[in-house]
Amino acid sequence: MENVKSLMTIQSDISKWDGKSASDITEIYERHYADDSFISIIVNSISDLHLQKGGTWLLKHYLENDHKISPSETSDLFNQLTSLEHWESKLHILQSLPFLTIPKSDIKKIEHFLRKSLMETNKFIRAWSYNGFYELAMQYPEYKEETKQFFEMAMKDEAPSVISRIRNIIKKGF
Repeated sequence: MENVKSLMTIQSDISKWDGKSASDITEIYERHYADDSFISIIVNSISDLHLQKGGTWLLKHYLENDHKISPSETSDLFNQLTSLEHWESKLHILQSLPFLTIPKSDIKKIEHFLRKSLMETNKFIRAWSYNGFYELAMQYPEYKEETKQFFEMAMKDEAPSVISRIRNIIKKGF
């Protein structure tokens, strides 16, 4: 009964968020992040178009605050990738990748998501997609050479903001 109450409360709070106010979404996070079912509810809410943007922001914020999610929750999240429609939602997931361990069973889902994201018109999505390939290559070295090739091509014709993101990755010693 408690999980159902938490589910309805968190989802209700997200649905009432205007999609813009940082203080309001932070307040929702503060109210719910300690709930035992928080991540499960958030991950399962991502497939709902009306909850997606807020849900992915809450997930990213949770991870940025040194919280971890389980391998099964990570797999559940990666199963939701094809349902992402908002550019902000895609960006939040891409920005969450540095905090996640990619299960071997989900490599192809991530790879597909990253390849598709590299072709987005939104330069923030593209920039963070390159970062996603870096994260994939750091966890699975078989992607290192291809990622370097992506970087080389991007340095020739990508937007300055994308090139800047790639330079920051290269500075890490990649």
